[in-house]
Amino acid sequence: MSEQGKYVAKAAAFIAGGAVIGAGLGLLFAPQTGSDTRRDISRYARKAQAQTNRWGRAVKSGVKVAFDHKLPIVNNCEEQTPKLAAVMN
Repeated sequence: MSEQGKYVAKAAAFIAGGAVIGAGLGLLFAPQTGSDTRRDISRYARKAQAQTNRWGRAVKSGVKVAFDHKLPIVNNCEEQTPKLAAVMN
C-alpha cells in the first residue's frame, strides 16, 4: 500500500471510530427512554410516508395533465417554433 493509501485508511479508521464513539455517547446520555425514542421514530416515519404518498400523487397527476395537454404533432416544424418559444418563456 502506498503512503497516501495508508493516510487515507488511517483517516477512514479515525472517522469510523469517532462515529461509533459518538453513537455510544449519544445512547448513554439520551434525554428519554428507548421506548419513547422508538415511538418518536415511528411517528416521524408515518408522517414521512404520508408526505411521500402525497408528493407521489401530486407528481402523478402533474404528469397526467402534461400528457393530456400535449401539443398536436405537425409535419412542419416552423409552425411549432412560436408555440415552443411561448411555452418556454
